[in-house]
Amino acid sequence: MQLSELEQLCSKALTAAREAGDYIESNSTSIVQLESKTTTTSLASQVLTEVDIGSQTIVLKHLLPTLAEFNLALLSEEKLDDGSRLEKDYFWCIDPLDGTLSFLEGKSGYAVSIGLVSKSGKPLIGVIYDPKAETMYHAINSQGSFKNGQLWKAGLHSGPQKTFTWLMDRSMKRDPNYEKLKHLLGELAKVYGLELKEQHMGGGAMHAMQLCELQPACYLKPPKPDQGGGSLWDFAASACIVKEAGAHASDSFGNELDLNRAESTFMNHRGILYASDASLAQQLLRCFSALT
Repeated sequence: MQLSELEQLCSKALTAAREAGDYIESNSTSIVQLESKTTTTSLASQVLTEVDIGSQTIVLKHLLPTLAEFNLALLSEEKLDDGSRLEKDYFWCIDPLDGTLSFLEGKSGYAVSIGLVSKSGKPLIGVIYDPKAETMYHAINSQGSFKNGQLWKAGLHSGPQKTFTWLMDRSMKRDPNYEKLKHLLGELAKVYGLELKEQHMGGGAMHAMQLCELQPACYLKPPKPDQGGGSLWDFAASACIVKEAGAHASDSFGNELDLNRAESTFMNHRGILYASDASLAQQLLRCFSALT
């Protein structure tokens, strides 16, 4: 795909994300009808709201016309996976409301996340909009990362740190590897002369964006046998933005993220490793290897 085409598609995704985010924020104090999804044991992945559906409708209003125009497939959290992502050269990967639990609680940490991914699983466009802070992040492969339209680099404004931040989902403390990983990260923090700080920021998209604001920081999901560990739409946009910002995004073995997994949309099979820089990522890979 030509750069000019990627720029057109990114522009449409930016418009879609902002409009959907404005809709989400306008409903942030409303009474929301809850439904239940039972695909995993994670509470965050089981909650569905009317606002998730409304946001998806807005995003698709802008992006559905591009499917025919650019011969794209579509994968969105609140739609069935029709398998077209395995046939077309590129597909939209959409989470219309990432961090639904934070949204329900009236806390920051939720976002609209839109990625464009190649058939091989390479993220080419990433757009994440934080409607509560009115902050837009975006990136196109090999074109840099941007925050509110300004070139954005990981750790650029982090300043001196006293802590090594471990960004984590709510489910992390129930993971069988939690205590051992906490010990390993605590020892790693000491190497940096820092204290380990555990921090929950909401959904995966905003964890990844906050990671780029902090130095050093990590966001980890160990591999596990049961379904879960986040889904393709949780990482498609952030992987592009994080890499273009100069930070690190891989699986827990140091390989490229499997962002077009044929067997499932879940990411539990290989885990997730985001780090604020490449040197830290190498240290974290050693921590993961010590878990086995």
